[in-house]
Amino acid sequence: MKYLVPVLVLLLALLPTAASADEMRPGYLDFTQKSDTRWRLNWKAPFGNGGALAAIPVVPAGCTMGEPVRTPSARAIVTRWPVECSGPVAGRRTGLANFEAGLVDVLVRIAPLDRPVQAFRLTAAEPLAVIAERPGRWQVGRAYLFLGVEHILFGFDHLLFVLALVLLLKGGWTIAKTVTAFTIAHSITLVGVTLGLFGLPQRPVEALIALSILFLAVEIVKSRAGDAPRLSERIPWLVAFLFGLLHGFGFAGALAEIGLPESETPMALLAFNLGVELGQLAIVFVALGMLAMVDHVAHAGAQPAKRFAAYAIGITASYWFIERTFA
Repeated sequence: MKYLVPVLVLLLALLPTAASADEMRPGYLDFTQKSDTRWRLNWKAPFGNGGALAAIPVVPAGCTMGEPVRTPSARAIVTRWPVECSGPVAGRRTGLANFEAGLVDVLVRIAPLDRPVQAFRLTAAEPLAVIAERPGRWQVGRAYLFLGVEHILFGFDHLLFVLALVLLLKGGWTIAKTVTAFTIAHSITLVGVTLGLFGLPQRPVEALIALSILFLAVEIVKSRAGDAPRLSERIPWLVAFLFGLLHGFGFAGALAEIGLPESETPMALLAFNLGVELGQLAIVFVALGMLAMVDHVAHAGAQPAKRFAAYAIGITASYWFIERTFA
């Protein structure tokens, strides 16, 4: 019982809910110009993202929306409107009304006929964005940087993989290098899939991602002080790199749902990957701090808490694997 409190602290701080492996499903608002006065508005309201279905798109002043056409899909409801605008939309606002706090975030894509694509990130504090006359690429970079950070924080399968690495390895520098190898690998896959060089079906990939988490959980449980280092401890960067190639297909699937600005695809990819790396390093620092606190409270090392957390991670990953294999 003396380990109960520190173990619970560790689990509550590090282990997200197992309800769904990838909850980072932002809303997506696309406003594309078709002619001088005609535009098309698409609003993707994802299921499982509280508040998305209640949000109402707002078009710029001087524009009117036609009759909507709704198309349900597996993960979202997509609604399309024809829009007529009496003049230029630059300097005017677009976004969402009824933007509730439960709606994690929304990516807005503005695509005029004769100007670069613009990208904005909406939040409950700023539910409307001003359409720029000449947007810079840093606008796109800022939006996708935040999306990358949020994807690793709310994409629970990738988050658990990083947490498992922290629990398995020793030394902050070793962990940082291993996590960076993971980032480089999934960046390679993400770019390759985005450019159409290769691809894999999403459902088998998601099942294999769950297995990669289960593998690390088993390695944590079997790792014992005094024993010879296991493969994942001897060459952790290689293990993380190989699994990172697999996780990259999962990132690519999520990014495909969000969409990329055609004229600024390189900037969007770079910013998204940098955001993922920043999110991963933040997880590492928080996890190391929690382990140090558990080590101090338990007075006998954090190993029992690590093993308990590993069992919880393994059970969660097993559930995901069964769900994704037989769903």
